[in-house]
Amino acid sequence: MTVSDIARILKAEVLCEGDSMEAEVHTACGSDMMSDVLAYVKDQSVLLTGLVNSQVVRTAEMMDMVCIVFVRGKRPDEQILSLARQRGIAVLSTPYRMFTACGLLYDNGLKGGCETDV
Repeated sequence: MTVSDIARILKAEVLCEGDSMEAEVHTACGSDMMSDVLAYVKDQSVLLTGLVNSQVVRTAEMMDMVCIVFVRGKRPDEQILSLARQRGIAVLSTPYRMFTACGLLYDNGLKGGCETDV
């Protein structure tokens, strides 16, 4: 799956393209707690969150993520988008709630990266 595929599946608005909308993604995580993302997330390519602040971009960068999806139609301000552009991270905004957005991506083949995902 690519970032473009995620945008299509989630009916998301592309706010920042990052390095490539055709970047391959294999796993995702959904969280509003960046401390949990830092502590428990390994090898995820996409972060789904409702938290709108610069820590989200910094966390995504530290975890080598290629895309951030803001759920519930949330939109980051220009300062956050500028930081994402500098870091090459795509930023999307979907009208779906977190549970629905994660479910749609899972139904379309994107996994969470857990060993129990089969």
